[in-house]
Amino acid sequence: MKVRYIIPIFGLAVFSCQNSTTAPNQKEDKGAIEIESFSQTTKTPSGITTPNEVETSIGTLKFIDGAPQPGTAELVYENLDRMRGVDAFLKGIPAASVRQLMMGPREIGVDNYNKVILFDGLMDSKPLFLTGNTSTLYVIPVLDLKKDGPTVVEAPAGMLGAFNDAWFRYMSDVGPFGPDKGQGGKFLVLPPDFEGDIPEGYFVVKSKTYKVWVFMRGSISNGLDAAVKNIKDNLKVYPLSLKDDQLEMEFISATGKEFNTIHDNDINFYTHLNDVIQEEPYEMIGAELRGLFASIGIEKGKEFAPDDRMKRILTDAVAIGNATARSIVWYPRTEGSVDNMNGIQVFPGKNSAWIMGWVDKNVFFNGKDGHTMNSDARVMFHYPYTAVTPAMAVSIPGKGSDYGIAYVDSNKKPFDGSKTYKIHIPANVPAKDFWALTIYDTQTRSQLQTDQAYPSCGIQTEGIKANEDGSYDIYFSPNAPEGMETNWLQTIPGKSWFVALRLYGPLDAWINKTWIPSEIELVK
Repeated sequence: MKVRYIIPIFGLAVFSCQNSTTAPNQKEDKGAIEIESFSQTTKTPSGITTPNEVETSIGTLKFIDGAPQPGTAELVYENLDRMRGVDAFLKGIPAASVRQLMMGPREIGVDNYNKVILFDGLMDSKPLFLTGNTSTLYVIPVLDLKKDGPTVVEAPAGMLGAFNDAWFRYMSDVGPFGPDKGQGGKFLVLPPDFEGDIPEGYFVVKSKTYKVWVFMRGSISNGLDAAVKNIKDNLKVYPLSLKDDQLEMEFISATGKEFNTIHDNDINFYTHLNDVIQEEPYEMIGAELRGLFASIGIEKGKEFAPDDRMKRILTDAVAIGNATARSIVWYPRTEGSVDNMNGIQVFPGKNSAWIMGWVDKNVFFNGKDGHTMNSDARVMFHYPYTAVTPAMAVSIPGKGSDYGIAYVDSNKKPFDGSKTYKIHIPANVPAKDFWALTIYDTQTRSQLQTDQAYPSCGIQTEGIKANEDGSYDIYFSPNAPEGMETNWLQTIPGKSWFVALRLYGPLDAWINKTWIPSEIELVK
């Protein structure tokens, strides 16, 4: 039996006449001719054929019997390179972020293992540093194991922090959740190529990367001066090979200093990423991710030198990637057929804008089953935040700290710096130590730079006014409402902002969600 097929006269793609209708995204061929079947001809399922023209979001794709026209190949390669550029941005954010956290302090002289950045006057809004707070004492050693070999960090007692590698992965805690149990001790960090005997007397941290970021916070419950002295007297960093001939420690004050620790969001981002790939061993990441980066020209041992075409495409890709990251942060998808950010809400089921830093407080981003990477959750954390440790996501009544972040107002709209907003903090705030609101710049995700050097307001704010019932009203506006100067955070017309509510020593009412702050309301 003969079956008739349609073939176009002018080289447009073939499709079977067995399909009685034309799909919405394919054009009907005009002027086609009929051809006969042959002895080996079988019925071809319509789903596996390619129409001669397909309308897509990137344009009309044209084929000759399934073979792409040269113009179509050029168009889809443009799209492929752009998609890979976007994917590389989203997946490379952790590496670019932690690298800039390690490189930025060089601007103020932190250029050797014995030179350590210390916010001895706490962190103000001068440095560009992702969502840093104004209430705890930061000290941040940076290790280069390729240059210095196995390196010792003698951590003081009373610290809280972690060792993160050059892909911003958690390696070990320092403090109550670490092997030192908050008593301090000697940590020996080993490079990925280490071979040999490991000496006794150390808490050993094996790194997959040469660069290591050591993030620590010191409590100031006994006063800032005492906390600074504890660090200066007891923190030491030195190569194991120089344990008997250590350089004197230099603590470089970062308070009030202008420097940048944030990666670029333009085409220079890929240079940040390339620097990490060149500096670190192959084994830092898997073959699939290495292949993604190689597909846009970032490959270990090779110069990253995009031509004009790739520069244009990567400029477009990073713009889309940046917009994607910001959309994930500002409007995480928690419902519908794509709800992979469900679990980011502080108060689920309340239609609240308050969110956490981690989906389900999972700092490894590997899903509820522990095996499925949630790449959006990873972006949600690494784009605006720093420091990866399970300790930051554990809620123990009266211990550590916990957070809620609001990127949008009660109407789910970004904040307008020219307008006045208000938050109501109910009485009996469930924080054993203290609570504070800190305001941030939406561009830099750092503290908002206004006339308030330390842009926080909370129970430690001198003169803060409580309502008669013990609750608090805090205002956000360019100018303080009359009589509310101590209950006010300054905003900037023409700029947006977001805010974090921190509870230090969170209590049961916060953990079990029976105490709930208001949404942030526009004051009309």
